[in-house]
Amino acid sequence: MSQTFNKLVRDKIPEIIISNGEQPVTRILSDEEHLAMLNKKLLEEVNEYLESGDPEELADILEVVRGISKAKGLKFDEILNIMDIKHTKRGGFDNKVFLIETTKEKSL
Repeated sequence: MSQTFNKLVRDKIPEIIISNGEQPVTRILSDEEHLAMLNKKLLEEVNEYLESGDPEELADILEVVRGISKAKGLKFDEILNIMDIKHTKRGGFDNKVFLIETTKEKSL
């Protein structure tokens, strides 16, 4: 019996599959395919988090972001630094601010 997945998996998954007595069929993606599959994986992980609320899914999201940053030639620390700069300039989401609308005063 076989199962078809056709999806990006973590690096050690083939080893885990073998240790469970199964034989994985894999291939190595091109750089372009890899980035496309990482983007798809990001959506998958976000949806899993939204469905479950499980903190492990947040960790999976960060792992995919780490993979995307590496695929784009960035260090994960660079992404975290950008996040910190934006947090300093624009704030985070700690205060639960919900923007309803803006209005502009009429000029005289």
